Amino acid sequence: MANNDEEKRLTEEAELEAKEKEADSKDEESEEETKTISGYALKFDEPSKDLGGFVEVITPEALKEVDFSNCFLLYDHDYSKPLASVKNDTLKLEVDDIGLRFEATLNDTTYAKDVYENVSTGVVDSMSFGFELGIDSFDEDEEGTVTRSIKNIKNVPEVSVVTMPAYDSPNVQVNKRSYNRFMKKQQEKQKGANNMEKTLIDNEKTEVRAYEDYIRSKGEVRDVTTENAAAVVPSELIGEVFDLKRSKYNLAQYATVKTVSNGQGTYPVATNQEAILATKEELAEIEDIDADMFANVEYKVETRAGKIALSNEVVEDSEVNIVQEVKEQLTKLVDNTDNKHIINVLKDFPKKSVSTLDGLKEINNVTLDPALDKTVILNQSGFNHLDTLKDSDGRYILQPDVTAPSGKSLFGLPVVLVSDKLFANPKQGTYPMIVGDIAQSVFVARRNQVTTQWEKFDFYSQGLAAIIRNDYKKIDDEASVYVEFTPDNEDNSGE
Repeated sequence: MANNDEEKRLTEEAELEAKEKEADSKDEESEEETKTISGYALKFDEPSKDLGGFVEVITPEALKEVDFSNCFLLYDHDYSKPLASVKNDTLKLEVDDIGLRFEATLNDTTYAKDVYENVSTGVVDSMSFGFELGIDSFDEDEEGTVTRSIKNIKNVPEVSVVTMPAYDSPNVQVNKRSYNRFMKKQQEKQKGANNMEKTLIDNEKTEVRAYEDYIRSKGEVRDVTTENAAAVVPSELIGEVFDLKRSKYNLAQYATVKTVSNGQGTYPVATNQEAILATKEELAEIEDIDADMFANVEYKVETRAGKIALSNEVVEDSEVNIVQEVKEQLTKLVDNTDNKHIINVLKDFPKKSVSTLDGLKEINNVTLDPALDKTVILNQSGFNHLDTLKDSDGRYILQPDVTAPSGKSLFGLPVVLVSDKLFANPKQGTYPMIVGDIAQSVFVARRNQVTTQWEKFDFYSQGLAAIIRNDYKKIDDEASVYVEFTPDNEDNSGE
């Protein structure tokens, strides 16, 4: 039977077609006919039957994020009766202006032949599909008709040829709960409300729903996984929070970040920039090269806590996506924590004091290994100073670079810009900077488990105390240089 966590929908007027094709064969006597069916598994913006107080439509945007690579064509949603598959190229799916069109070459099973016969004779002419819901909304028009719009679908694991489309009871109940919540809001407001949208949590991700209940109940409901009396933030949320590439201001995206399962230990990180392949005879002479290939970084995960502030209005307003609110604040906490500790590690690298641009060039050209993938980290003051300097030919020292995070490069090296508060000037007139390979310099040991606990911070504020476990260590002492640049006013250009 089909997965009970999926919702099933009938596609009216599926326009099912059946046709036979002659298969290519070198042996004319063994020619066979392939049986294909085609039509629409679903159509956009066409209202369904009355589903118990509301009708339903699927918007054209609903399928934009769907990956169909694992989709099957089934008979009556029965996974024991597959008819075709995208994987073996017997099922082809295409999203067009009308909906989801399919063409399938049926296999040679007895039930597939029966399906083909029923479709070709018109006995069966309906399609249905299973899907995992992302976002929907309920709207009520002036005549009192309630329409549920499916705006985002996460996955379509199967489309089905069906005889009598029906909902299995668990899925009907899911739809009823969503509809009943909508009607309750309508009654409370005592007037029609249009364009009410609610992000529904995927049925398979019940931990997220439980986590939302935990927040709204101010810690009283504990269906969510807990640890030491704190609620464990669901892994799908943490995955998004720790997706550092998406953050515009997180230095960890340049470091070596590894997820660790233990609170402490040693992690090997490749560091050798000159390793070579050797013949069997040469191995005896360079047998110690493997020892230089990796730096064994010792880490000890530490607990770091922060606060996520939530007002009563945010918690109690059912229309607010409170999980998203928590996720955004948690992301900022992680960013701030990463940035502070990574900068502290980088400031512990060998320090060089320079006063000219030629001194900076020497660090890039001579001090650091040319094999390193180097980056320059500047604070606002240092960036502003260098951005006003020109060489003897009148060209600005910082050059435009669309690939660099700041949009500028120094001597061809991408520049990362951070705030003066994070990377403060050591003294007036001196600008700090990091030049080096950050991935070879900093190791971030991340335990992908974050807990939150509801707390009253003081008389006026409340929210969640967030507990994060990670560590930050130096990898290769020769991979970066901490620079204190005190410009020589008489020789800024190095000429």
